[in-house]
Amino acid sequence: MNLRILAAIGIIGWTVVSCAETKKPEPAAALSLTGTWKLAYSKMIENGDTTDTYPVKGQEMIKIFNGSHFAFFKHDVSKGSDSSTAVFGSGAGTYVLTGDKYEEHLQYCNARSWEDMHFTFTLSLQHDTLIQRGIEKIDSLNVNHEIIEAYIRVR
Repeated sequence: MNLRILAAIGIIGWTVVSCAETKKPEPAAALSLTGTWKLAYSKMIENGDTTDTYPVKGQEMIKIFNGSHFAFFKHDVSKGSDSSTAVFGSGAGTYVLTGDKYEEHLQYCNARSWEDMHFTFTLSLQHDTLIQRGIEKIDSLNVNHEIIEAYIRVR
């Protein structure tokens, strides 16, 4: 092969490599977590037994994220008019997301004994579905179970 052809191929190859974008992609969860999410289902695993804990007929729950804080709200859709099904629950705090590792510090909660607790979860994001999975452990309340929650982004 001719030296000019080899030199031209080398220059073209060097140009393509040097012009290619080298920015590392950010984790999808970090780019897309901010917003409002509606709980679709949740499960609790304790001592090897799995319990479906949501959906619950007549209830709704949302979770909201900004860049540093989260909040969740659960209520009955009958606006408390039926005392046997009336429910309201809420909590909020700060979080840190590193890749798929989500660490939550629950600062405020209507279940006051859960306040000031830290939990570590794994998040995965598939299109508009956010899956949160991890252990909730509070020795003082004898709580030690795994949860799996699936949220759908609210548009």
